Amino acid sequence: MATCVVALLSVAAVLAKDIRVVVFKVSQMHCENCEKKVKNNMRFEKGVKELSTELKNKTVSITYDAEKTDVKKLQAGFKKFNYEAEFVKETKNLKKRIRRPIRSNRTNTRICLFYIY
Repeated sequence: MATCVVALLSVAAVLAKDIRVVVFKVSQMHCENCEKKVKNNMRFEKGVKELSTELKNKTVSITYDAEKTDVKKLQAGFKKFNYEAEFVKETKNLKKRIRRPIRSNRTNTRICLFYIY
């Protein structure tokens, strides 16, 4: 039984998602209402995990699942509400996987759980 649990958890760790962060410059975003408009519309785009805006620099940072969407689709999402998004940069999310062994109370079998932070 413990072997099955370890095998299943190992498979889940191998299939880690490709999470990326893209930054756009949005020149139409000049007030708090514009900022809300961006957040309220872009949060529903497929694959979007997190969204943050910087009004002072007129930038929008979007953390997204690269298996579900890409930069071009996200840019098209801005066009749905008549905003233009200029690509600035894209980075891979470098959150590390950590292995933590846990001992079962009933046996001495070690089970490794994988966490993605």
